[in-house]
Amino acid sequence: MTDDALMKARYRRITRFAARYLVQAWWYELFLPRFGLGWISARGRTRRLQRIARRFHVLAVDLGGLMIKVGQFMSSRLDVLPPVITKELEGLQDEVPAVPFAQMRARAEQELGMPLERAFASVDDRPLAAASLGQAHRAVLADELAEETGLRAVVLKIQRPDIDRIVEVDLRALRKVGVWLSKVALVRDRVDMPSLVEEFAVTSLEEIDYLHEAANSERFAVEFGGEGGVAVPDVVWERTTRRVLTLEDVSAIKINDVDALRAAGIDPSEVAARFAAVMFDQLFDDGFFHADPHPGNVFVTPLARPDGSPDAGTPAWRFTFIDFGMMGDVPPGLRRGLRRVLIAAASRDGKGLVDGIRDVGVLLPSADTIQLERAMTQLFSRFGGMGFAELQEVDPREFRAFAIEFGDVVRALPFQLPENFLLIVRAMSLTSGMCSALDPAFNIWDAVEPYAQRLIREESGNTAQALVREIGSVAAVTARLPRRADNLISRLEEGSLSVETPRIERRLRDLERMIRRVVSSVLFAALLIGGVLLQAEQAVLGTILSVVSLAPLSHALFAGMIARRNGA
Repeated sequence: MTDDALMKARYRRITRFAARYLVQAWWYELFLPRFGLGWISARGRTRRLQRIARRFHVLAVDLGGLMIKVGQFMSSRLDVLPPVITKELEGLQDEVPAVPFAQMRARAEQELGMPLERAFASVDDRPLAAASLGQAHRAVLADELAEETGLRAVVLKIQRPDIDRIVEVDLRALRKVGVWLSKVALVRDRVDMPSLVEEFAVTSLEEIDYLHEAANSERFAVEFGGEGGVAVPDVVWERTTRRVLTLEDVSAIKINDVDALRAAGIDPSEVAARFAAVMFDQLFDDGFFHADPHPGNVFVTPLARPDGSPDAGTPAWRFTFIDFGMMGDVPPGLRRGLRRVLIAAASRDGKGLVDGIRDVGVLLPSADTIQLERAMTQLFSRFGGMGFAELQEVDPREFRAFAIEFGDVVRALPFQLPENFLLIVRAMSLTSGMCSALDPAFNIWDAVEPYAQRLIREESGNTAQALVREIGSVAAVTARLPRRADNLISRLEEGSLSVETPRIERRLRDLERMIRRVVSSVLFAALLIGGVLLQAEQAVLGTILSVVSLAPLSHALFAGMIARRNGA
């Protein structure tokens, strides 16, 4: 079969699989319940989901390419998807079939423009890892280059043959599926599927450009390397092209290898907590984040003790990230909305959470959120603070009843998935799933609350500073307005302006009084709010501001009565 015929067959296989199970989902999950036959759907749902997951597993392993990426994403959703699905797909992290080394050698030599024997002192023909888009092999740099770079052991990452065409075909198939989904009202009203697929396409095309990945690696190293226990491998630029990437060998304990972690004296629950904190820092503080933190891309590296004796007792350790092909940027406005969501979630504030979701752009401005706020409040009241293990012990019937009620509320709202949100959802999903796998008793609230408390302190400090600046600005305006009004009146009296009508003069005096009362009102509000906000941390200053606010309040309330009493 020719290459073109193979690619056409690949396209048909993906689209037929999607069409078959989209129709099945419509029949069981939408059509039957509409006629009161939902019990038929519920009765066979577990077997049906297991069968779909198993067949997708076979499809993904057989085809590779972007289908592996889709399966890896679903296998990480331990916190959302049923175990029957994640269990069937979890092997996709390690089951990607390897390409014979002879083909990878030809690919690398074509890219580097020289035989591998000249480019490296040695290359292991056994793959260290086989990923969906490329394959990694251990190698050793030649003496001269090793002396120049300070590195000896490296990892040679080579793209799979024909990966460009494979990605092109997969994206074409996904675009077709996106169009089908956009014709379903339930999906169309919530998500712009074609735009979402295009966002995924941009990310995928960037991921097969190793020069882009190398640049991402260096940027990540500058922003996170050496801080918070995070390390990044060095890039050997002399042996790197668009299709070949050579990196420092940083292989260590895979983050999900619980047995190896314990053998090294590392507590998996501590790893889970610290991993969540590291990802929070990337998403909510810096805004540049690793969007593919699955187990194959994150190592836990034990460090030697200060006295030089490694593994003495419980060793120090750090995270080492690799594979920076899929990175995300969170714009400042979106980051502020995400921080607000995080603070509200930690505070169990249903209304604040809905407001934060609106800021993020998921809810349209026209949405009437009263019912959603009530549902969120009930959600926090019943399930807030529960860990993954505790949630598994809740009666499924209770979950089902709440899901039905909550689903009715959500379906009635105009919400959408905003642009550049796909990678954020992916990163948070992988993080949540990873932490739950490391520690079944992992409680996301325990990880969120201390982080949110820090954000609250930062936001309070920023608010207080902004109020102080605003108070100063209002005070300056207050000081200047009477002089300006007096100058205007003086100019009128001196004849600089040809106005002598008593009626206009009276109106100007009224305008001056009104301006002064408005300024007094604004100044009172600024001083009072500033005092209240500062009470918790700076009680003396907060009390002073609150007391001082009475002066402008008195002027705002009584100036008009005094003026009328004086006949002004």
